[in-house]
Amino acid sequence: MTVFSSRAFDKHEQVVFCNDPDTGLRAIIAVHSTALGPAVGGCRFWDYLSAHAHAPADVAEARADEDAIFDVLRLSRGMSYKNAMAGLRLGGGKAVIMGDPAHLASPALFHAFGRHIQRLSGTYLTAEDVGTSPAFMTEIAKTTDYVTGLEDGEFATGDPSPQTAIGVFHGIKAAVGYKLGRSDLAGVRVAIQGVGHVGGGVARHLHEAGATLIVADVNQRNIGRLTADVPADVVSPQAIHTVDAEVFAPCALGGGINDRTIPQIKAQVIAGAANNQLENERVHGEALRRRGILYAPDYVINAGGIISVETEALKEPLDEAARHAKVTNIANTLREVFQKADAEDRPTGLVANEIAERRIADARQSRVEAAE
Repeated sequence: MTVFSSRAFDKHEQVVFCNDPDTGLRAIIAVHSTALGPAVGGCRFWDYLSAHAHAPADVAEARADEDAIFDVLRLSRGMSYKNAMAGLRLGGGKAVIMGDPAHLASPALFHAFGRHIQRLSGTYLTAEDVGTSPAFMTEIAKTTDYVTGLEDGEFATGDPSPQTAIGVFHGIKAAVGYKLGRSDLAGVRVAIQGVGHVGGGVARHLHEAGATLIVADVNQRNIGRLTADVPADVVSPQAIHTVDAEVFAPCALGGGINDRTIPQIKAQVIAGAANNQLENERVHGEALRRRGILYAPDYVINAGGIISVETEALKEPLDEAARHAKVTNIANTLREVFQKADAEDRPTGLVANEIAERRIADARQSRVEAAE
């Protein structure tokens, strides 16, 4: 598979392959669109090879490369849409580092990755994502000016995870209000898949609002940290989507809503922090609509993190009140999508895509006209 033949390729402006034999760095940076501003998106550090451990070595490596390309292309497009729907002055990009961070992560590797980012001269700015952390971002920032989510510095905005969790919480409230006619979350059963940095934060906000929690995570340490002070029923990661709950909140990796899982879902609302929740957004978005399940498009509801770092990316002082207003406004954006989707009898994800694409196209046209 080539980049251009990937079903995730969608008019991407630039795809960069990064290699550093001395540190073991193998990474891909994808810039989907800079129509609204510099492309900003997190760096995912993931062992793509592990999913193909039982295949012959050469086959496993080829499949892992294909998975990484697909992932970075789809995620970067999602960032363009996310930033457009959040009303930000940012374009969309993403990066993936291929390998197991437990064995491969090192200051030298992050410095090498930073040098690759620096060569793009600000076209792409990186941030924390699955498998990376604020500490990793600090190392990357030693060799590039284009890092967001830093803890220190003139324009630092800190770990974006808490803002993502706040946005998802408000999004769940909006979805429950729209679907169930509830003005509060007291007694609403929410099944949360993944209770790490973001999912755990979502769980705490829901608990404070009176929701009843059912949780699962492949990492038992995450479960232990949460349930030490938040009451929740714990089920297996394989069963979490099947439990009897009003809301299913995927907050782990994407692709979990698919042909196999959709018939098993009992929830009336799907609203969570994970990226690319639908394995096939067109097919599975329609399948959810037909079942009467309200789906909160992932890149709309989980935009709190990128909202958090907008000012840092643009080298502007942080305005806490303005940031909070944009994060909580995610609820209003979702209501707009829900209403339009209902009026047109179409999946919420496709409606959100069209709104985002229109905003990006308008921005691109404005730039063309300004240059003439």
